[in-house]
Amino acid sequence: MSSQPHIVLPWVVRRTRLPLLSLRCVDCGSESATTGEGRFRVNSNGKLVDVWLLVRCVSCNRTGKLTVHDRVPVRSLDPAVFRGYRVNDPGLVASTLLDPLLARRNRFTLDWTGAWRLDTPSPWLDEAWPVRVEVRFEDPVPVRPDRLIARVVGLSRAEALRRIKSETPLRRPTSTGFTFDVMPGD
Repeated sequence: MSSQPHIVLPWVVRRTRLPLLSLRCVDCGSESATTGEGRFRVNSNGKLVDVWLLVRCVSCNRTGKLTVHDRVPVRSLDPAVFRGYRVNDPGLVASTLLDPLLARRNRFTLDWTGAWRLDTPSPWLDEAWPVRVEVRFEDPVPVRPDRLIARVVGLSRAEALRRIKSETPLRRPTSTGFTFDVMPGD
C-alpha cells in the first residue's frame, strides 16, 4: 500500500453570522455585545472625520461605539470606503469588525461560538487510505484542529492525534488553512 494520499478532500470553515464581542458593558457589566444590524456613525466637520462602529449589549440593549477612525482627514480615506461607512455596507461592517487592529485598539475579543460552520464533502471513510484533507478558512475563525478533526471524523481526540499526520500543531488554535493526512486504523 502506498503512503501517498489517494484522495484530497476540501474542508471549508465559513462564517454563518458575525461573532459576538467580548466587551464589558458600562451599564450592566455584561461581557457580551453584538453589532446588531451593523451600523456606522460618521461625524464630519469639514476636513476631519470620525467613524465609529455601533455595538449593542445583548443583556441591556445599551448602544456603544467602537472607534474606527478618529479625527482623520477626509481626503485620506478611500472614497468608496467612506461611502460604505455612510451607507452601512454589510461587507464593510464585517471586514471592519474582523480587523485585529480594531479589536486591539478598542480592547475586545471576538466570541465565535455558534458563528461558523464546517462544510465537508460526503462521507469518505470507505475510500482508499491514507486521505489528505485541506482545510481552508473564509474568515479568521479560531479553531483547534484536533477538536475539529475529531468531531468530523468521529474519533476521540487521542485517536485522531494518533492517526493524523500534519505539519501544523494540532493542539493550538489556528485561523489559517492547514493540511493533514488521515492514516488507516490498526
